[in-house]
Amino acid sequence: MTDQGGLARLAARFGILPTYHDLYKVERPTSPDTQKALLRANGVSVDSPALIQEALDALEARDAARRFPLELIIDSGRAVTLGIGEGWAWRIIRENPNEAEVEGRGIVTVPALPHGVHRLEMYPLENSGDAGQETITLIAAPAQVPLIGDVAGQERLWGVNTALYGLHAPRDSGIGDFEDLGCLSAGLAAQGAGFVGINPVHALGFFHDGGGSPYSPSHRGFLNTFHIALDRMPGLDHSGAAQQILHDARAAVAALQASVTVPYQPHREVLRFRLEALFKAFRAEATPAARAEFSAFRAERGEPLLQFALFEALTAVHGDDWRNWPAELKDKHPRAVAHSHHALSEQVAFHAWQQWVADRQLGAAQARAKSAGMALGLYLDLAVGARRSGAEGWCESNDIATGVSVGAPPDHLSPGGQNWDLAAFAPGKLKASGYGALRRVLAETARHCGVLRIDHVLGMNRSFWAPDDGSPGGYIKQPFDAILAVIKIEAARAGTAIIGEDLGLVPSGFRETMRSHGFYGYSVLQYEKDDTGQFRNPQDTSPQVLSCFGTHDTPTLNGFRQGHDIDWWGKLGWVTPEATGPLRTTRAQDVNSLLALNGGPGNTAQTLTPEFSALSTQVHRALAASPAAMIAVQLDDVLGCVEAQNLPGTVDEHPNWQRRYAPDIDEITRSPSLHQIASLMNAQGRGSGSLHFRKDDTNV
Repeated sequence: MTDQGGLARLAARFGILPTYHDLYKVERPTSPDTQKALLRANGVSVDSPALIQEALDALEARDAARRFPLELIIDSGRAVTLGIGEGWAWRIIRENPNEAEVEGRGIVTVPALPHGVHRLEMYPLENSGDAGQETITLIAAPAQVPLIGDVAGQERLWGVNTALYGLHAPRDSGIGDFEDLGCLSAGLAAQGAGFVGINPVHALGFFHDGGGSPYSPSHRGFLNTFHIALDRMPGLDHSGAAQQILHDARAAVAALQASVTVPYQPHREVLRFRLEALFKAFRAEATPAARAEFSAFRAERGEPLLQFALFEALTAVHGDDWRNWPAELKDKHPRAVAHSHHALSEQVAFHAWQQWVADRQLGAAQARAKSAGMALGLYLDLAVGARRSGAEGWCESNDIATGVSVGAPPDHLSPGGQNWDLAAFAPGKLKASGYGALRRVLAETARHCGVLRIDHVLGMNRSFWAPDDGSPGGYIKQPFDAILAVIKIEAARAGTAIIGEDLGLVPSGFRETMRSHGFYGYSVLQYEKDDTGQFRNPQDTSPQVLSCFGTHDTPTLNGFRQGHDIDWWGKLGWVTPEATGPLRTTRAQDVNSLLALNGGPGNTAQTLTPEFSALSTQVHRALAASPAAMIAVQLDDVLGCVEAQNLPGTVDEHPNWQRRYAPDIDEITRSPSLHQIASLMNAQGRGSGSLHFRKDDTNV
């Protein structure tokens, strides 16, 4: 028997929403089974009414015992009087241990603190009648994340979004690497682009043999070492062993380069062997400067890098799903972990070395982009979460919710909801740790970019959790204000602007709140329709957004024009054959509407599929003229590609994350279609750096 009232009260204490409205505005209650599953995910025992009451009593006792809040958010760089502490002594312990502590008695007066998560310790004075020390987490954050004007020195820019894995050049190993990224950035900068955006480059796992989705990483705080450029290894420029390794790999690499799609598994096998060999060459022949830099990197990254590298080493022994490891390793028993560090020390060093190489090469790509004239340089992407079997779930286990996955509520494509098999941070655990796991992920992702996109930023406010026990999913509130503050801290430290991907069902006032903190929104023209079904004029777009025609999850412009996505819906049985005719009629009307944007001519030829060049010119001209701070042009649309990078709702049915670009990087940067789009953008004052004021192509 269950005490429903007690269960509901306990669920409310942990931020579990009692109801939510789905895509069709239908109110869906959170069932008792779901409430229990989500409470267990937060570490609460709820298997009987007595345990539920015990948990409630413990929370109430904790609240009654405290005199002060658990955390406070203040403005960094400004002194503030908190209005608490009369009859108490206090001490502020700054995040940086090298900075002096601040002490006082009575009302707490906080000096101007740097960005960071500090500690305010409260001590009762003698004869005060109070007992026990209390600690307050003191989050000092700037008022806003950096704005585009602050980072780039200009208010309106354009750039190109590309799939890094799909790039290729004669020198690479069959998949786009960080050197390819630097080359492409330099070529795009010469055309006036202010940024180049890529898919997430989080670590996928050195021994992971699953798919290539960049949105299902092993750990978001580390890099995908399969993007390492083998011919740009630091410290090995004059190594004979390294040159021989590359020479011996030529035949295998040539086979990879000949593949039409991305050869993930063969590529991984080739790189694993070569990276291991190159590490041995580094140990034997690296320059003293490179050795010193690697040692400094390991010291700077400390325990998080050590844990991640150990995880990678352990996957070679026990498999890449830590949930199937021996119990003492799965639970990170200190003795078992120490023994593994000793036994696998060389392998741990190897995986740490890969991270150093990847970090240095990605940093070099950003430096090259900036030196070539890109105002922002790299535009990186932070995935929603890491797959539950991966390194982040093990390394950050103290902050991870158990028995649930991040997902999405039911919609027209997934009536039962979606389970993304991604790890979720438990709000209470995250708060107790001072948001350390989240901060590490943010800091590492923002290190080498001028702008960072946070995928599904709505999850900062509330997350949809799908329980493993089969009960329906439900929403849980996140510590929104604190997460906002943490993002502002890390963005300010990195000097990075932030885009919050805010598509879908957005709570009232959410976008306005995000804008007030300096976040840029995400405007996708394909989704921008009014109540009559007509496309909204891009001129009506907010200035504080990145605007684009489509994303990796939508049809390309050419695919949209041809109704290629409708073909896929029919092929997969998502729509009936009878429905395809009306869908194509609507699509033809949509294409005509796009051609008529900003007073364009419309479809004067009255054909169902007008010329792609005409559609591309009109769409990009309309976007360029909009007030949006950033315009992202998809490389797929520059090249006229038909197939989308990803078809949501599919795994193996569609070639997701597998398509290579037909031209190589040099051909891309010399493309007449790229020059035409660049001219449209630069004519509207969006050119980066020296091209910012160029007006010589206004008639294009």
